[in-house]
Amino acid sequence: MSTASRLPQFAGRLASRLPRTVDARVRRLAVASLIGQTLLVVTGGAVRLTASGLGCPTWPRCTDTSLVNTAEMGIHGFIEFGNRLLTFALAAVAALMLVYLWNLRKERRDLFLLALGLLASIPAQAVIGGITVLTGLNPWVVGLHFLVSMALVVFATLLVNRAYGRTGRYMTVSLRALPGTLRPVTSAVALFSALAVMLGVVVTGAGPHAGDADAPRNGLDWDLFSHIHAVPAYLVTAGSLVALVLVLTRRIAGPFRTAVFGLLGVTVLQAVIGFTQYYNGIPALLVGAHMLGAALLMATATNAWDVARSSPVE
Repeated sequence: MSTASRLPQFAGRLASRLPRTVDARVRRLAVASLIGQTLLVVTGGAVRLTASGLGCPTWPRCTDTSLVNTAEMGIHGFIEFGNRLLTFALAAVAALMLVYLWNLRKERRDLFLLALGLLASIPAQAVIGGITVLTGLNPWVVGLHFLVSMALVVFATLLVNRAYGRTGRYMTVSLRALPGTLRPVTSAVALFSALAVMLGVVVTGAGPHAGDADAPRNGLDWDLFSHIHAVPAYLVTAGSLVALVLVLTRRIAGPFRTAVFGLLGVTVLQAVIGFTQYYNGIPALLVGAHMLGAALLMATATNAWDVARSSPVE
């Protein structure tokens, strides 16, 4: 039997072993995708905060003659190349997710398209990362790289919710009816969270920790934009408190209650980190924690909004 004739048989055997329902394997891959996207934010922050942004001075290779970092490049090359390697790990998770969803590609088109979007975004992120290096860490390109990561955290959060049947068209979890005001409140919180993150990128581009000693800054007033950045953060806090009051006074239990507590916890933590770093000279470790907090904020704000919009209204 020729190799060409064996391929359909092999494909058929493989497809027969793939899930025909959303099972634990699919759910684990969805969670792995969210964790991986969040970890990519952390490692990207480590690259910038350790001045390793040009640890690999070229792209797509690490040097003109090597695909990987070399011993002569030291710790900066290791950190930068490690961040690049994580992108391949995320691509593997996204590709595996698509494979496991193959038999469900029509029945669960929502999951398949989210997974496909996450996979398609990875080469786009790689290209933006390459432009970042080739432009000498231009702060606006660096900011775009970070914002795309935030968008991927949002998509990965939706993927987890859909995989667990908490939200969306194929819900398997019963959600309690919520007051009608919670949908616009959580929508506003998600919107202001995104705005706070975008303004945070502007603040970062004006401040220290450029990723390299010779990297340019955007030339804006760092202190002024720090205060502007705080405005949507205050609104996120206010919206989270409104949601909390409604949850407590209406005795709302279940996924939405958990979502609100998670959102408020992350919001308060971000505020504490933000104020602490502002009044203590912007230490690199706190900046890294704030970047992780930004990813967690986008995930929790997305989750609260997604659960609210999928819940029936009182």
